[in-house]
Amino acid sequence: MMADILVLTTGGTIDKLYFDALSEYKIGDSVVDRLLAIARVKKPFRVQGLIRKDSLELDDADRASIVKATAEAPENHIIITHGTDTMTETAKALAGIKDKTIVLFGALAPARFAESDATFNLGMAFATAQIAPAGVWIAMNGTIFPADRVRKDRAANAFVPV
Repeated sequence: MMADILVLTTGGTIDKLYFDALSEYKIGDSVVDRLLAIARVKKPFRVQGLIRKDSLELDDADRASIVKATAEAPENHIIITHGTDTMTETAKALAGIKDKTIVLFGALAPARFAESDATFNLGMAFATAQIAPAGVWIAMNGTIFPADRVRKDRAANAFVPV
């Protein structure tokens, strides 16, 4: 049976690991499978690990691989985990894909932290993928934004409409 929803993981803060205050972060294995299991999601989905980078380290080749994986996926509902700093750049690269609902989301604190927004944002993205029309969307801060009408406000540490 084909999955209804594909979740592509690309790294970002959601999957960061910190070992102690003096350590550099590292992008760990994706936590998405575990978060969806904890949430008892029954809607058929498939998780595909694609990239494990901070979004500031993503380059044009990485974005091209995200676009290719999204365009070639048999699923029409796609969720992409992504670092928040360059999420809107990747959303622009995905804008040419038609007839698919694509939702990017991330976290402002790693999912492994107790007070992370990761689980909530994943839930918002999962719901958006099911009900939003075809197009590219960003699910952050309790809001669903059309991807071409949002930006990250670094001072507020939040996504805001433009």
